[in-house]
Amino acid sequence: MSYFEAFMLALIQGLTEFLPISSSAHLILPSAILGWDDQGLAFDVAVHVGTLAAVIWYFRKEVVALLSAWVSSIFKKEHSAESKLAWMIVLATIPACIFGLFMKDIIEIYLRSAWVIACTTIFFGLLLWWVDVRAMQKDDEYQADWKRSLFIGLAQAAAMIPGTSRSGATMTAALYLGFTREAAARFSFLMSIPIILLAGGYLGMKLVASGAPIQIEALTIGIAVSFVSAYACIHAFLKLVTRLGMLPFVVYRLLLGAGLMAFLLTQ
Repeated sequence: MSYFEAFMLALIQGLTEFLPISSSAHLILPSAILGWDDQGLAFDVAVHVGTLAAVIWYFRKEVVALLSAWVSSIFKKEHSAESKLAWMIVLATIPACIFGLFMKDIIEIYLRSAWVIACTTIFFGLLLWWVDVRAMQKDDEYQADWKRSLFIGLAQAAAMIPGTSRSGATMTAALYLGFTREAAARFSFLMSIPIILLAGGYLGMKLVASGAPIQIEALTIGIAVSFVSAYACIHAFLKLVTRLGMLPFVVYRLLLGAGLMAFLLTQ
């Protein structure tokens, strides 16, 4: 992997991980259009580390408060709004863990194709538009109960289908349940912490077991660029989403899906 490829792939990962536009749809483009080789397991771990560090650092105050309240609810039986939200995030993480455990190989074999990504990019983009137009937008993330959290968690599990977008699916579900756009985004971003941590840990164990060679310079670029781009993306999205809504991302998804289909038809 050249340094330029490492930079571009990390930039793509950082910018698309937290936007409702599907990181898998973007990461397939360099290999499909430019013929780049797969970035490899080590680089996947690196960009997971970068994006995880970005979301934890951005929400560092919330993370400390939620983690502290969650621990207190276990050992001291002290309950608060923060401890409830922490438990709802834990609950919302479970469906994706179960789905990933039993369905990962099936998805990798049968659904990880450019055509599937193109179709899901368009379909879930239209679904996001439909929900956003009709959203009541009255509740914040602290209003999440176990039913809502489980529903959003199921949406996160469904997002394992390539092209769906984890953040897009969870924000769509949260908007459908009456969350404000900013609350939907914040809940989605906080939900990403345990799932990225688990995914990165899983990839890390596979990397150690495989004994694959590691290119330190490329991995350093991957971590740094994905961290900076993901942090900037989270900050900008939370500032703009209440004013712009989801329409710009819906239009982008439709154009991306249509462009990918056009490309595939010409090959």
